[in-house]
Amino acid sequence: MKISQGFIEELKYRNKIDDVISSYVNLKRAGSNKVGLCPFHSERTPSFTVFTNTETFKCFGCGAGGDVITFIMRQENLEYISAVEFLAKRAGLEMPEDTEHKSEMVKRSRMFDMNREAARFFNKMLYDPCAKQAQEYIAKRRLPASAVKRFGLGYAPKSFDALRKHMHSLGYRDDELREAFLCGKSERTGNYFDYFRGRLIFPIIDNFGNVIAFGGRATDDESKPKYLNTSDTPVFKKSRNLFALNFARSACEEYLILCEGYMDVIAVNIAGFPNAVATLGTALTSEQARIMAKYTKKVVISYDSDDAGQAAAKRAIPLLTEAGLEVSVLKMQDAKDPDEYIKKFGAAKFRELIEGSRGKFDFLCDGVLKKHDINVPDEKVKAAHEICELIAAIHSSVERSVYIAKSAERLSLDEKSLRSDVERIRRKLGREEDSKQMRKIISDASGYGDRVNREAVGNTKAARAEETIIGLIMLRPELLVKIKKGEYELCADDFKTSFGRKVFEAVEACEDKVDIGVLGAQFSVDEIARITDMQRKRADLAKNDETVLSDSIRALKEEKNNAASGDELADALKIIQAKKKKQ
Repeated sequence: MKISQGFIEELKYRNKIDDVISSYVNLKRAGSNKVGLCPFHSERTPSFTVFTNTETFKCFGCGAGGDVITFIMRQENLEYISAVEFLAKRAGLEMPEDTEHKSEMVKRSRMFDMNREAARFFNKMLYDPCAKQAQEYIAKRRLPASAVKRFGLGYAPKSFDALRKHMHSLGYRDDELREAFLCGKSERTGNYFDYFRGRLIFPIIDNFGNVIAFGGRATDDESKPKYLNTSDTPVFKKSRNLFALNFARSACEEYLILCEGYMDVIAVNIAGFPNAVATLGTALTSEQARIMAKYTKKVVISYDSDDAGQAAAKRAIPLLTEAGLEVSVLKMQDAKDPDEYIKKFGAAKFRELIEGSRGKFDFLCDGVLKKHDINVPDEKVKAAHEICELIAAIHSSVERSVYIAKSAERLSLDEKSLRSDVERIRRKLGREEDSKQMRKIISDASGYGDRVNREAVGNTKAARAEETIIGLIMLRPELLVKIKKGEYELCADDFKTSFGRKVFEAVEACEDKVDIGVLGAQFSVDEIARITDMQRKRADLAKNDETVLSDSIRALKEEKNNAASGDELADALKIIQAKKKKQ
């Protein structure tokens, strides 16, 4: 059976939405509601609202919405049943034993166990004679035994089935190993093989101490790719995790050091900086930037000093800034990365480097001036234009004033001229943003770009009537009772869009009232956001009586009849055309 509505109600009673969300978002009172910066997209002005009277939330920027269960699904990257279990543990509730979704909980738990056993196997193999090359690599990088132990490093033997055989002995199946990206499957032969082979292994550990993935580094210069990483699995999303965050979040430092790779993080860690993290084989994502913003207000970028590393730093700056983080960039000389710098100059010098790190604007400005020879008039004009574009993108007027004055001095230009160009660029950006917003409003009104209810395009009237009906039922549970009793002639077949029909069927199956927490088992987080919106929009309106319901049902039936008439006409035309062809 499904999780009962009674259990969901008790769960939500013990996990008040504002209490739960406050542990992730800094909420401030705004009338009867609470507002804060959305944790699901980057923004400077709060558009994330918690409605305490309905125990729901809505972001008016990115569209995320739902109840406390939906929030945890999004925030912790969990499936429905796992989010319910998460909240149950938080509230000290025992999960129902007879739930049809228990298999999902078992599956996640089994994958965590499987990854832990794989990590143990890799670690054991690191001390095996077959790992000589990995041992030599560790010695070459001067990694002490304490670091190997702290990060749980291991070795994947150069064998197609060493790990697989070990995991089989523990009762794990090939299909499970493949889903966890511990094994692959040959398209040509259909045989399974170890995904990591002949590599130094770095376990990825989440904030709860679970091994969720692995990174593998080649121990020679010939093997390609140099790094191999676990792809997304049911317990791991590459874009939403950071290497060594489990250590960095506990360090309680004023800043995080963002490195490019695993070895840099470990080297920085050994040197006495436990607040270092790295992305997992991909460029920095907005999700990772927002994760860092949970634990700090400042990030020091410590990427490689080569062109590729500096380009990556340039791409990371806007993502970190949009997440509300103060950003600075290390300027390393005579060393290609933090590991080499620390080995050459020591931890004390590295700390000095951090304390003297360049602000994001100085870093970007240096990059522009490096490209252009400002002694040549045309090049000076190009440099000035690029710098003005950088300044124009800055939100704070105080920061813009400071950087305009500084740039005018570096370029030997009139400050008023630079300020005029910056304001002109900002006006242009403002017009472009206004135009973009207007296109979005028109698109949303017509249903184009609707990823939740794709059939709304061409069925605008019917879709609106459907949303009104569902919103009313959710707002006034007694109307659902009347519909069930047959006081209104309405059934699922009256709904024109598949989404509307599915929601109505789910709502109709509820007991005496509709709880979004119960619907979460059947709908995605984006669909739950839309359903929550239906209720919220009706709650914002003054008139929500039975005449609104009757009028909406009538409009929906008329749309259905019009569509049926159109179908009959189309069928008649087909018959006539067929007869003409025969003649």
